[in-house]
Amino acid sequence: MGVSAGGMKVLIVGSGAREHALAWACARSERVRAVFVAPGNAGTPGVASNVAIKVDDVSAQVRFARSEAIDLAVLGPESAVAAGLGDALREAGFSVFGPDRGAGQIETSKSFAKAMMKSCAVPTAEFGVFTEARPAKLWAREHAGQVAVKADGLALGKGVTVCASVDESDAAIDALLVRKTLGWAGQRVVIEERLTGPELSVFGVSDGRRVIALQAARDYKRARDGDAGPNTGGMGAYSPALGVTDGLVEEARRSILEPAIAGLAEAGFEYRGVLYAGLMLTPTGLRCIEFNARFGDPEAQVLLPRMESDLVDLMLAAAEGDLDQAPPISWTSRAAVAVVMASQGYPDSHQTGHPISGLADLPQGVMAFHGATRFDRDQGLVTAGGRVLTLVGLGEDVATARAGALAGVARVAFRGEHHRTDIAMEAEGQ
Repeated sequence: MGVSAGGMKVLIVGSGAREHALAWACARSERVRAVFVAPGNAGTPGVASNVAIKVDDVSAQVRFARSEAIDLAVLGPESAVAAGLGDALREAGFSVFGPDRGAGQIETSKSFAKAMMKSCAVPTAEFGVFTEARPAKLWAREHAGQVAVKADGLALGKGVTVCASVDESDAAIDALLVRKTLGWAGQRVVIEERLTGPELSVFGVSDGRRVIALQAARDYKRARDGDAGPNTGGMGAYSPALGVTDGLVEEARRSILEPAIAGLAEAGFEYRGVLYAGLMLTPTGLRCIEFNARFGDPEAQVLLPRMESDLVDLMLAAAEGDLDQAPPISWTSRAAVAVVMASQGYPDSHQTGHPISGLADLPQGVMAFHGATRFDRDQGLVTAGGRVLTLVGLGEDVATARAGALAGVARVAFRGEHHRTDIAMEAEGQ
C-alpha cells in the first residue's frame, strides 16, 4: 500500500515499555500524522491512540489496519510474530516491520536457531538438543554442569537457567523435562556450554537481503544486584556499552547478523524487521547466545532516545524491502541508562493493582516508558504486571545518565517495588 496523503499512519502492536518507546519515536517523525498502539498501556496515550485489540488477535488487527488505512505496521513483541500477524498483514497488502512466523522461528525455537547458527558458521556455544532427561543430564555432566539449560520455546524471558554445577543442571533439566514447569515451551531443551564474558546486544535492521547494524546496548537480565537471582525479561540497560567500538559492532554485523539473514533467506524465509543478536564477548571472541525477532526490552528504551535520525524512514525502507531508500542513521553522543521498576516477586508470582505515584515529579531529562500499567477508575494509575515502568536518564556521559535514572526511580513509588541499583555501574568512569 502507498503512503497516505498528508502523512503516515503507523500501527505499533504490543503493550509494553518497548512499544511505548517505539510509539514515542514514531510520533516524533515529521512523516507521521497518527500513531496507534494495539493494545497499548496507560502511558501510550501520551503519544498515540490506544486500540483495544489483543496482540495475537490476528483477524482483528488486520481489520483495524484496513479500517484506518495503516501505512506501516510494527510488530513489538515476539507473541505477535509467533501468532503469524506479520504473515496476515503482508497478505492483506500492508508494509510490515517485523518478520513472518517462519522467519520468526529464529526466536520462537532455540533448536531452530542453534541449527541455523551451525549451518551458517555463526560463532556460538557448543550445544545439544534433548527431549528426554537422562541423555540431557549426561551431556551436562560431560561439561561438569557448567551449562545453560534453555527451554526451546517462548518462555517470556524465564526459560533459561545458567548452571554452575551438576546438581544445578540436573535440577534445571528435571524442571523442564520431568516436572514440565513451562509446559509445551519446555518439552524440548537446548543445553549449551557455559560461556564467560560481558554480554552485549546488537540489533540489525534487515530488508531480507541487507543488514544495517544499530549501536550496541548492554542489558541486565538477573533480578537482583550483582547479577544475582533468577533471569527476567530485563531489569535495565545502557548505551553506549563499555568497551564496544564501531569495529566490534561491524564484526557482529558481518559475522553474525548477515549470515543469519542469509541463512534464513536460503531456507525460504525473507526477514524484514529488526534482528536482535544477544552476544557474549568471550576471551576467544564474539559468540552468539541467542537471536530475538524484535527490538529488545529494555534495550529499545535506551537506543531509540539516542537515535537522531528518523526511525520511521528506516523501518519503512526495511518493510518495503529496500534499505537503499533509508537515509544514514545518526546518533547523539549522549548516553542513556534505563532502570526497570518491577513488582514485588517478579519474575515469579506477583500482585498487581497497586497505585503508582511520583511520575509527575520526574527530574528534568528523565523519561518514563510504561510497561505494565493501567488506569483504575477509583485509584488512578496502577500496576498491571511484572515490569511496571522503565525510567531512562539521558546525559553527557553514563554516570550522568545513570544518576538521572536513579533519581527518577527515587521519586516514583508503588507497593512492593524493586529495582536494580547497579545498572551501568561498570561504565560510570568511561
